[in-house]
This record gives sequence, structure tokens and C-alpha cells, in this order.
Amino acid sequence: MEIPTIYKMMYQKMGKQPWLEEWQESPWEVVYGGILVQNTSWVNVAPSLMNLKNNFNFDPHRILRLSNEALQIQIRPSGFYTRKSQTIQNVLTWAQKYQFSIEKIGALPTLRLRKELLALVGIGPETADYLMMYAFDHAGFIADKYSQRIFEWMGHALPSKYEQAKKEVEAAINLTDEEWKNFHAMIVNSGKEIKTKEEFVNEYINS
Repeated sequence: MEIPTIYKMMYQKMGKQPWLEEWQESPWEVVYGGILVQNTSWVNVAPSLMNLKNNFNFDPHRILRLSNEALQIQIRPSGFYTRKSQTIQNVLTWAQKYQFSIEKIGALPTLRLRKELLALVGIGPETADYLMMYAFDHAGFIADKYSQRIFEWMGHALPSKYEQAKKEVEAAINLTDEEWKNFHAMIVNSGKEIKTKEEFVNEYINS
């Protein structure tokens, strides 16, 4: 099955998905959430974000001034808090070069922005692309585990390597920023709900 067909079939079935724009109060909330969700579920991330909201209003200036130990206490519910606290501080130290301006960061050329994010310890390709799309408005394809699985179920197995999969999809379909965001939301939401190929085929192909 061709990639544009996969997108079309999913959109016809699911339409516009509730996603980050439904709840996010600040792009910095997206940044922290994108880091905290690594290797855990959103159920564990929510209490940590609530701590950062209630105690610091997501303010990057205030959070960067925290010691590693103090930040770890705030994000402990998300697990792996030692590593994640350092990653948050790495990202905020980088963002400080741009005066913590979401607009200045978002104005960077896409390739430069992605290169700078990937140079930060703790930020891999999936997290970089998530932050670029939902915090800094540089949208594209996120080749996460849900994408790999769903594309295979739809008869179009993606390359196993992240960068190759990303490039293949982005070369095959031209979407607006909002459509890329919704594509990822459809993939994640369906991936969470449907666990087997048979269920997916019955829901999206045979129905």
C-alpha cells in the first residue's frame, strides 16, 4: 500500500484528532513532556508536568536555575529522573542562547534546528522530531514504534533505521504542518488502542 493511501485511509476513518493543542498551556510544557515521556507512559508524565506547572509555571528561567537534585524531585514520578533532569537542563542551557524565545528557535532553518537538538545529550531523533513539530512548528514524520508497526500492518514495511524511515515517508507525501501533526496523532492514538494486526485490518481496511 502506498504511503499517501495509508494517510488517506486513516484520515477517512479517524479525522482530526485531539492532541497537544487541546491541552498544552505553553510550548515549554511540550518540551518537558517530550523528554519526560521517554521510556514511560503519559500517566507517569502528568504528575511531573503538574509539579513543573504549579511550582514554576513551566518558566525555563526558573527551572534552569534549579539544581539537578531539586529538579529530580519535581520529575520523579516519570522515572529515570536522574537522566531526564540532566536532559532538561541540557535543552534549557541550549535554549538560553536564544533567550528562551520559542519564536527565535522556531525561526531557525529546519536542518540547523534538528542538528542542534541532536547534538544535545539525551535527545535522540524521535524526541528531536517531536519537539520540532509540537514546540517549534517544524513538522515532519516521526518514525516511532507505532509508525513502524502500523505501516507494516498496512502492507508497507518501513526501513528499520529511523532516519531512513523518516526520509522515505517525507519523500512520498506532501503534508502541511497541521496534517503532519495530525498524522502522528492518528498513528499514536490508533496504536494505543489496537494491539494486533487482525484488529487493525478489520478496523481500517475491511470496515
